[in-house]
Amino acid sequence: MAAALPPQLKQIQHHLRTGQEHEKRDPVVAYYCRLYAMQTGMKLDSKTPECRKFLVKLMDQLETMKKELGDNESISQELVGHAHIENYALKMFLYADNEDRSGRFHKNMIKSFYTASLLLDVLSVFGELSEENFQHRKYAKWKATYIHNCLKNGEAPQSGPIGMEGEAYDDEYDVEHGAASRPSPPSSHVLSKDDPDANTNFSNLQIPPGAHAPANTPAEVPHCTGEVRLTPEDNTRAQKYCKYAGSALQYEDVGTAVQNLQKALKLLTTGKE
Repeated sequence: MAAALPPQLKQIQHHLRTGQEHEKRDPVVAYYCRLYAMQTGMKLDSKTPECRKFLVKLMDQLETMKKELGDNESISQELVGHAHIENYALKMFLYADNEDRSGRFHKNMIKSFYTASLLLDVLSVFGELSEENFQHRKYAKWKATYIHNCLKNGEAPQSGPIGMEGEAYDDEYDVEHGAASRPSPPSSHVLSKDDPDANTNFSNLQIPPGAHAPANTPAEVPHCTGEVRLTPEDNTRAQKYCKYAGSALQYEDVGTAVQNLQKALKLLTTGKE
């Protein structure tokens, strides 16, 4: 966008920047980033002259893009568009999470975490986020801020979700300019389901395909010899492995696809992961 962003719409600046970065790399991502920015901007302020002018230009840009991409199913069909953005976001999350868990902390992985969180924001144009995507978004945004601040202060970040319960992230984090407030120290109390901050407990987070198991992977489900008793949770996990395999194939990542199909097969045939 050539026009200056009004201060009232500051909340959408990173989504617009992500859209601009993907203009040539992935026009579908650029389109939905701008659509999210437009929808969010309308809720923030659509009445003041400068905001209305900015949003009208953004609408015009979206209309032009929609015509140019009219033959693309990711634009014409919401389900395909949702899958495109979700797969792209989880691919970035996967890269950053693997780097994190391998102890490789650098600017690209920080930006990947943060961009993944922004694209998971964008998924809301298709409706309410799934619980899984909600948790991935929160975790990715927190990780981007946490690792950035650790490196800025000469501290060694802690890999994975361990020890992050109760910490906060900064919604104003700017991966380009490094503007972020320091996260609060780790909380020592154990969160209960009734705790209003329970959704900040990331030790139970389910990580996308290819990542190492979370800190407290669920215990193996007992089953009888010769008869596998699968719980609804087992079926759900098997479905997710198959879904992740399909996502990996879209990016020609055969290794990850095979790995997840093997996990699904093992779970369905043995009851174990």
